[in-house]
Amino acid sequence: MKDLNFLVSLTTADNDYQAEQAMAAENAARRLGVNVEVIYAENDAVTQSQQLLKAIQSSSRRFDAILLEPVSPTALPQVARAALASDIGWVVLNAYPSYIAEMRGAYRAPIFAITSDHTEIGRIQGRQLAALLPKGGSVLQVQGPTGSSAATERTAGTLQTKPQNIQLRVLKGQWTEASSYKAVRSWVSLSTSRETPIDAVAAQDDSMAIGAKRALEASATGDAKKRLLTLPFLGCDGLPTTGQAWVENGLLQATVIVPANTDMALQMLRDELRTGARTPERTFTTPLSYPSLAELATKKKFAATNLC
Repeated sequence: MKDLNFLVSLTTADNDYQAEQAMAAENAARRLGVNVEVIYAENDAVTQSQQLLKAIQSSSRRFDAILLEPVSPTALPQVARAALASDIGWVVLNAYPSYIAEMRGAYRAPIFAITSDHTEIGRIQGRQLAALLPKGGSVLQVQGPTGSSAATERTAGTLQTKPQNIQLRVLKGQWTEASSYKAVRSWVSLSTSRETPIDAVAAQDDSMAIGAKRALEASATGDAKKRLLTLPFLGCDGLPTTGQAWVENGLLQATVIVPANTDMALQMLRDELRTGARTPERTFTTPLSYPSLAELATKKKFAATNLC
C-alpha cells in the first residue's frame, strides 16, 4: 500500500492558532503513518491560489489531498475543481463553502469541510462579556478581516448572546497581533476615541487581544496607564501555550478554546482513502469557555477605563 501525501495550506505563520494547526498536522501525520507538507499563504488569497495550483500541476510530487484554511471567503472554488479533476482530495478547514455539496456529487476524490463552530465561539464570548460586565458597558471589539466567514459568524454569535446593555465598538484586524496593534493605535489617535470610556476589550483571536493590549498601553498616559491594569481583555483560540497561559498569568481575562482540526481532518482523509467509506460533508469541533462562565461570574467586576 503506497504512502499517502497531504498538503496543508494555512493562512499565515504569524498566528498562534495557525501554528497549532501546523503542529497538530505534523503530529497526526507521524501517528497515522502519512506524509504532510505545510505551507503558508501570507494572508494573501492570490498567493494561496498560486501555491495550490502549482502543487496540483506538479510533476515532481503527487499529493493525495489538500487541506485548505482559506484566506478568501470563496475558499477558491476553481482551485478546488482543478484538484478534484486531478483526483486530489480537497478539505476546507474552518469554513463551509457552498460548492462542497455540488462537487461531492461530481467527483470521486474526497471533499468535505471540518470547522470550528464559529457562531458558538461568538456566543461564548458574548456570554463571557455578560458575566464580566453585569451592569453592561462599552466593549472595544477587534474582529477578523472583512469577508472572513469565521469573523462574520463569530460576530453574529456574540450579537445573539451579549446583553442589550453592552455596546460594541468594532475595529478590524487580520488575525495577527501586529494588525490589531495598528488598528487600535489608529483608533486611539482619534480625539473622539480618547474620550470614550471602555469597559472591556474583546478580540476574535488571542493574538489580536494582545495586540490591542499593547496598543492601549503604548497610547495611555498618566492615570490611564494604571486604569488599564484593571481593564479585562478577552480573546479566542485558547491554545495551551498562548491563550490559556495568558489567562493564567493575567494578560487576558478569558478566552475561548478552539480545538485544532487538521489532525481530525487527516484521520478522516486517511480512513476514506483506505476504506472508500464517504466522510460526512461537514463536521464541527466544540469550543469551550476558559475559564468557565461560572468562574468568570465570580471574578472581580471592572470599572470603565478612559484611554488617556
